[in-house]
Amino acid sequence: MKKKILATMLVAMLAFSVVGCKGTDKTADDSTESKTVDADQEAADKVADLIDAIYVQDWAEDTEEKCKAAKEAWDALTDEQKELVEGEHADPDYFGADTGDASLDNPLNGDDIGENEILVVSFGTSFNESRAEDIGGIESAVQEAYPDYSVRRAFTSQIIINHVFARDGEQIDNVEQALDRAVDNGVKNLVVQPTHLMQGAEYDSMVASVNEYADKFESVEIAEPLLGEVGATVTDTNADKETVAKSITSEAVSTSGYESLEAAKEDGVAYVFMGHGTSHTAKVTYLQMQTQMQELGYDNVWIGTVEGEPEETACENIIQKVKDAGYKKVVLRPLMVVAGDHANNDMAGSDEDSWASQFNAADSFDSVDCQIQGLGRIDAVQQLYVSHISQVMNK
Repeated sequence: MKKKILATMLVAMLAFSVVGCKGTDKTADDSTESKTVDADQEAADKVADLIDAIYVQDWAEDTEEKCKAAKEAWDALTDEQKELVEGEHADPDYFGADTGDASLDNPLNGDDIGENEILVVSFGTSFNESRAEDIGGIESAVQEAYPDYSVRRAFTSQIIINHVFARDGEQIDNVEQALDRAVDNGVKNLVVQPTHLMQGAEYDSMVASVNEYADKFESVEIAEPLLGEVGATVTDTNADKETVAKSITSEAVSTSGYESLEAAKEDGVAYVFMGHGTSHTAKVTYLQMQTQMQELGYDNVWIGTVEGEPEETACENIIQKVKDAGYKKVVLRPLMVVAGDHANNDMAGSDEDSWASQFNAADSFDSVDCQIQGLGRIDAVQQLYVSHISQVMNK
């Protein structure tokens, strides 16, 4: 009997020991998993901090090294860790988004310029395909028109320059770097052609930078931006605005499969061109473009802005105008030189605050389509820049 009791106690002790060990193993597993999660987040946070550190407008001596460090840290992450990257400006798309083949773009940052240079200055874009097609399209047209001049590129956005260099290793000059390159190469005659839409804040900053270098060249000329002089009132239009209005509307109509704007109108189609918007006094330009559309008889065409400045061009106001006019089909297209972040995300993105989502949420339209193409790839727009250069060369 005693032997049987002892045997039972021994079995119980062994069972308790096994259960206890299993409990310990589970605790250890949980602890290991928790440490792994913490390590993953720590690695992702490090990359987010490195991205935020290069998301700046000012260039510094160590900017390129910081860009390289951010990319190396990103490449060292696992796919799971990359999804955890989140910062003030950082997210997985900073390095991970597919925006086209960067190798198809020519940064036009070479030396051996010669005595005559045309510097094409753009805000810039990190979308590789748009940079090559839109900005590159303008630059190529300018070079073809002026073979005796060397065409070079500069961007006004250091944030974009850093993004492209960090992600793709492509070096694009900012305005000061491009001007220094011109001086170092012995350029005598400099023509600056901004691809900006209007004489806004970016244009003003560029002009100030160029003026600081004016005494380093024999001649410096700054051509007009795309839409020419701003004008004082909403009714002020000019030949440049008319050319752009006609060309972008023609492209939009053709892309949507109609033979004419009138045919699209009869089918209930409205076209909305989305610009950036600005608090600068040049914001009146957007209203002038709307006036231009009306003067051309394009009464199923509207001009809007992402920033809602001027207020009349805010998305909700444009939606209401299209609804009141009775159109059931909407085509959205950027009123921007490049189809970059604003076109792909603010206009055509899937987030609820994108223009496409807001138009769909209005529940008043049978279809909402997006044409993600920048103005820079339109031949008539390219030739308008060529014409602006001619005007300052021959004045």
